[in-house]
Amino acid sequence: MDGMDLFDVIVLGAGPVGENLVDRARAAGLSAAVVESELAGGECSYWACMPSKALLRPAAALDEARQVPGVAGAVTGSLDVSAVLATRDSFAAQWDDSGQVDWIDSTGAEFVRGHGRLDGPRRVVVETPEGVRRTLTARHAVAVCTGSAAALPDLPGIDGAEPWTNRRGTSAEQVPGRLAVVGGGPVGVELATAWQSLGSEVTMLVRDDGLLSRMEPFVGEEVHRALSDAGTEVRLGVSVTEVRRPQPDGEMTLTLDDGGRLVCDEVLFATGRRPRTDDIGLETVDLQPGGWLETDDTLRVGEVSGGWLYAVGDVNHRALLTHQGKYQARIAAAAIVARAQGVPLLEDDRWGAHAATADHDAVPQVVFSHPEAASVGLTAREAEQRGVNARAVDFDLGSVAGAAVHADGYRGRARMIVDEDRQVVVGVTFVGPGVAELLHAASIAVAAEVPIERLWHAVPAFPTMSEIWLRLLETYRG
Repeated sequence: MDGMDLFDVIVLGAGPVGENLVDRARAAGLSAAVVESELAGGECSYWACMPSKALLRPAAALDEARQVPGVAGAVTGSLDVSAVLATRDSFAAQWDDSGQVDWIDSTGAEFVRGHGRLDGPRRVVVETPEGVRRTLTARHAVAVCTGSAAALPDLPGIDGAEPWTNRRGTSAEQVPGRLAVVGGGPVGVELATAWQSLGSEVTMLVRDDGLLSRMEPFVGEEVHRALSDAGTEVRLGVSVTEVRRPQPDGEMTLTLDDGGRLVCDEVLFATGRRPRTDDIGLETVDLQPGGWLETDDTLRVGEVSGGWLYAVGDVNHRALLTHQGKYQARIAAAAIVARAQGVPLLEDDRWGAHAATADHDAVPQVVFSHPEAASVGLTAREAEQRGVNARAVDFDLGSVAGAAVHADGYRGRARMIVDEDRQVVVGVTFVGPGVAELLHAASIAVAAEVPIERLWHAVPAFPTMSEIWLRLLETYRG
């Protein structure tokens, strides 16, 4: 069977990015179809953001309670592992996407379950689970929102070892006795934190000389200290060269480049991501399958003639974060709608409705480790690499009154990067318990390019940790 369907916009991928794009397109009156080969809701809903935070929150709450005078003595038990895993399952909707499909239907878009592939300009062929072949045609745009998948290294023995990636790392039904985590980025740090808190003996194997190496160096140092204090062994400057698991479900042996070996029950590789573009028909529009899709700031793929193809979210490699992909979806939808309606785009406006400028200058990120790490904009090193005349301003977050109330012995640090020529904040980094909720104020300051002198008039309430802003400004003025 081969049916022909015509829509204004066709979206490949019904994760958070695809859902947001189709929602905004429908709100503007365009017809839309969204195609998904797995679960509507995508990686974030079932194997990343939501289940990982559900695993991390109980241990963080317990740790915080133990640091509050008058409460610490009342905390006598330990985590209920089965309850934590059950709560995780509920946040992942038991891996049932019917609620997400219902929401897509409520927008007026058509949800098409099956594997979609490009088949030339503006055309998508979908093979449904029932074996039906549908051909969808777009009047205005096709948006590739297929996301990314874990990239496993090419190591001897890895194929037969059945290693964990973020998917098993967020959905495993049992706590492994000994877990090796390969990689020191956000995924590795968060999942090492989660499984250690649930009872695993965790060893981290990190090729770099520090954790969270893309953030300010002091962030990795604080997180490293806390992981070690909690019982996780962190080995820096070491790589895995071989993985052996002689028996299915048996223990495995990791060979390391320093000549050592590590025996564990499971190994989780958090060593990067790859685009899910290898089997979506890119070759039919003269693009290389399996690669990242480069876009302009309206999220349009410039290599494709006619201007109808967009790549939104992880697939464009601009900022591999769910919230940033959703932001891109809103920008892309606005650009698609404007072009469909013949409205001039505000392409010369860096912070206008049709430019994803935050991808370059104001990307916020939180690592939900214990302590939390949060940043937006540039680090000191990135500012130097861009040639910005920048000054880094540091302050001990633990000395702020709100932090002292938050927890006994609070440890934390804040850094503000100021562009001295323009007198605006271009980057902010926090590390410490509860700092995730400080980040949006920093994102506003960076994205709005608020002048330093104006920030003096944004008065932080006392006693909150937001007083760190006043302390940073005082330190800057000297």
